[in-house]
Amino acid sequence: MTAHDQMRAMLDQLMGTGRNGENNRFQVKFNDPKVCKSFLLGCCPHEILSSTRMDLGECPKIHDLALRADFEKAQASRDYFYDLDAMEHLQAFISDCDRRTEAAKQRLAETQEELSAEVAVKANSVHELAEQIGQKLAKAEQLGEEGFVDESMKLMEEVDELRKKKLEAEQEYRNSMPASSYQQQKLRVCEVCSAYLGIHDNDRRLADHFGGKLHLGFIKIREKLAELEKTSEKRKEERRKARDTDRDKDREDRYRHRETYVGGRELDRRSKRHRSKSRERRDREREKDRGEQKSRSYRSKSRSRDRDRRSHSRHSGSGNSDRRRERDRD
Repeated sequence: MTAHDQMRAMLDQLMGTGRNGENNRFQVKFNDPKVCKSFLLGCCPHEILSSTRMDLGECPKIHDLALRADFEKAQASRDYFYDLDAMEHLQAFISDCDRRTEAAKQRLAETQEELSAEVAVKANSVHELAEQIGQKLAKAEQLGEEGFVDESMKLMEEVDELRKKKLEAEQEYRNSMPASSYQQQKLRVCEVCSAYLGIHDNDRRLADHFGGKLHLGFIKIREKLAELEKTSEKRKEERRKARDTDRDKDREDRYRHRETYVGGRELDRRSKRHRSKSRERRDREREKDRGEQKSRSYRSKSRSRDRDRRSHSRHSGSGNSDRRRERDRD
């Protein structure tokens, strides 16, 4: 990564996607389903274990420091409960790792020479002391690099005491079994990261293991998971109440919307009702007009028949008068 890229990443992490009016390169918001919720909380295994023996490759979901900054700002005003999503992600990952650890133990049990119960206890004592030495030595080196010299020297004193105990435990272990068997490397699986540790590993190798990125990464993941699980029941109850509150609020908003604003489907229903009433009114008016036209036509025909009868009566009366006059002349 160039200096320019590093500077850009720092600005993204501090200011989010909206710095200088820019959009993030993925063109999504932090609450998009494609964004990794574990990354937003800084505990995605794909990121923590990158460039280690157990590198998981690129996460299938989006990682963007600017989106993390957006989330942290938004989380200050509203709870998104992404810690529960991250917990489920870490639980699935750790469960898979624990299954691999148990499988590695089973393979060792099948391939290594089986020890008696007494010898196994002594071998485990050597392993445990060696692990303590490696952990404290790695911690002492870290404190020394950070400038905490006194704390580092104190840990080195503890390391010296553990080395003496380890020598005694190794002697007991050596005396409890044949020399030929003692020379065989007895392996043990690290409970944290599932790496193999040998009973004859020196302090430097153990310090490199316990201070290495792989082991420390697993410690970070397991500690984060334990932290999230501690409050999971309470957080689930809070999420359930928040969802119920949001659902009730949405229902009230929809009801208030229908009362104060006619829109969408309600507008369609009212429009249809209005058109239906208009058609009914027009139909009644047409029926009324047709009735009046029939009435006028009937009256007109009646008057016409009356005129015809009167005309016929006049013509009939005139003919009778003419016939009476002709009889009188005769």
